[in-house]
Amino acid sequence: MIKLSLTVNGRRVTADIDPRTLLVDFLRSNLRLTGTHVGCDTSQCGACTVHLNGQSVKSCAVLAASCEGAEVVTIEGLATGTTLHPMQEAFREHHALQCGFCTPGMIMAGVDIVNRHGAKLDEATIRKELEGNLCRCTGYHNIVRAIETGAAAMAGAKVAAE
Repeated sequence: MIKLSLTVNGRRVTADIDPRTLLVDFLRSNLRLTGTHVGCDTSQCGACTVHLNGQSVKSCAVLAASCEGAEVVTIEGLATGTTLHPMQEAFREHHALQCGFCTPGMIMAGVDIVNRHGAKLDEATIRKELEGNLCRCTGYHNIVRAIETGAAAMAGAKVAAE
């Protein structure tokens, strides 16, 4: 066992873990943050996407031990109290989910896309950036529209829902 200390959703946490523990398992099992989903166990689907030190990562491909001292944000950490993050609100507004399993990873990826590319995103860029996040239920149309709207909201602009 090794001792792990990191900040998750703004809260400092410490735990003794097996060195082989994946970040996704640490979040779900140790911290009970079950919004981060395990969809494929092969880092292909993106359902486990979180932000690690401000960058989007697939937490099923990251050893928790490598996160010593890091800052992690999960889907549970995006909202401020009862106020949804603009990207979460955009997904709700555009009905950008069907079963909802991929939604946390899509939202986390969407926030990362905006953080890296800025708010002026076109459909082609969003679709290209989402290649590592799979949705098995939809045709991605509403997801793309939600990310466009979320990007504008994150920049302080308002985009009409389609």
